[in-house]
Amino acid sequence: MDYSQLTSVMRRLALEAGDAIMQIYGQDDFDVKSKSDDSPVTAADEAADALISAGLRAAFPDVLLVTEEQAASHNRRAENFLIVDPLDGTKEFINRRGDFTVNIAYVEDGTPTRGVVYAPAKGRMFYTSSDGTAVEETGPLDKSSPGHLTRITVSSPDDTKLMVVASKSHRDQATEDYIAKYAVKDSRSAGSSLKFCLVATGEADIYPRVGRTMEWDTAAGHAVLAGAGGNVVRLDDHSPLTYGKEGYENPFFIAYAPGVTLKPA
Repeated sequence: MDYSQLTSVMRRLALEAGDAIMQIYGQDDFDVKSKSDDSPVTAADEAADALISAGLRAAFPDVLLVTEEQAASHNRRAENFLIVDPLDGTKEFINRRGDFTVNIAYVEDGTPTRGVVYAPAKGRMFYTSSDGTAVEETGPLDKSSPGHLTRITVSSPDDTKLMVVASKSHRDQATEDYIAKYAVKDSRSAGSSLKFCLVATGEADIYPRVGRTMEWDTAAGHAVLAGAGGNVVRLDDHSPLTYGKEGYENPFFIAYAPGVTLKPA
């Protein structure tokens, strides 16, 4: 894989998809449908999926592409593949909370090694550079050339006063019970894969997910966090979270900055 080309293409497609999403987000009303698993889908999900899929297939025709909106048709499997959630946080989008993202990632041998997370309503963009390190881009977010890039790194956590980030739409009692195992200074809620990015920038120390997620929900954020020096492990045995699983469904997991002493489930 040409990582320079990959970074450039993923970044551009995320920005283009963000434009398509925001065009629909700005409408007075938009249709919301239910998928077979009862999760919501909008025209923004579908438009972003079509745009990103076409762009990735044109640039990388020989690489398996897995996307949320086309998941039912995925019969092939591969060690290396592209995985996309064109609109992560559809509930945040529908409720106009702004915490939704475009997620594009590349997985190698079970590990997300490159990814981009773009939050168009917030104007925040995080991605892995061609060398795998994580950056946040600020400025005009021009599609043709990157603006100012800041290398991001995880915090140096203090186990006696941790900053926790958890899901905004899926924060339940099981999540609260697990968070209660830690000495927490403060906690905040965020939607979509932004939670990974808040750990990656040092704005949070730990993000536990005690709830259902799919690989396309997490791969891009996982790549960004890893590029910032963070880890993502299974909640049950603290082994690395891997990708390319049958059905692309994740177990519960913990994303964190090294230095956090993990608690058992």
